[in-house]
Amino acid sequence: MVREVEIEDTFTVFFADVEPRLRHALCASYGIERGMEASAHALAYGWEHWERVHGMPNPAGYLWGVGRSHARRIRPPTLIYPESSVEQMSMVEPGLPSGLARLPERQRIAVVLVHGLGWTYADTANLLGAGLSHRWRQGWRPDILRWDERTS
Repeated sequence: MVREVEIEDTFTVFFADVEPRLRHALCASYGIERGMEASAHALAYGWEHWERVHGMPNPAGYLWGVGRSHARRIRPPTLIYPESSVEQMSMVEPGLPSGLARLPERQRIAVVLVHGLGWTYADTANLLGAGLSHRWRQGWRPDILRWDERTS
């Protein structure tokens, strides 16, 4: 009984910390509907296998992979970015949807998490399983939103 309470307590703390970040990352990758479902699936998997997952070096990153695998089975990972309406023009850069669509998946996720949701570079790199030095070598710079200058 004591062991079960301890397992539940450690998972509860982990869940409170990781759930919002995991959900945001999966929604940024696969859209809201698939991201929410993938996040729920990954966290359920984490609960069912908590004794093993808890001992991993990066349990949040592992569950990110579980969620991605699940999201890919739901439907093909095709993202559609809506065009900005005239009313939204003052709030959204009109070229943002097409610019995000042109980015490679990991860069698109990083841009949405860092610039759209305010994540730190360290948290984003940790969730994506990339070290900060790896992220910089791959060109994930703060000016990544200037895609038009490099891809035009």
